[in-house]
Amino acid sequence: MSLLDQIKARMFAAMKSGNVTEREILKVAMGEITTDAARAGRKGDDDEAQALLKKLVKSNEETIEASQDETQKAQLRAEIAVLADFLPKSLGLPEILAALAPVADAVKAAGNDGQATGVAMKHLKSLGAEVNGKDVSAAVRQLRA
Repeated sequence: MSLLDQIKARMFAAMKSGNVTEREILKVAMGEITTDAARAGRKGDDDEAQALLKKLVKSNEETIEASQDETQKAQLRAEIAVLADFLPKSLGLPEILAALAPVADAVKAAGNDGQATGVAMKHLKSLGAEVNGKDVSAAVRQLRA
């Protein structure tokens, strides 16, 4: 079952249960995915769908940081939780630190934090690890401290 089919099934379940937040964010996600898939040069596969879901999550996170409205923040967090169910789980700080152990010396030896983060990201990508950039930056700062 494709990611779009999973989203569609969950959206219909949310409609039946009356979960407005889940229904609405999944409608938005489906719209983004189907619109993107219709563009020339797009495959419309699960990888592209996941990239769009990540983009929606990031947009909500940025809005949370900028917002002063607690009700809006709660709504956006609920939307992120729904979308996160369709994304691979990213490593947390302890897992990132453990994954960076083989390149810890290279991270420490880098000229600055930017170069050190580059070394870390390259290694994590080679492992196929799903990570959040902020967590990698925190791990690099901790290793270099």
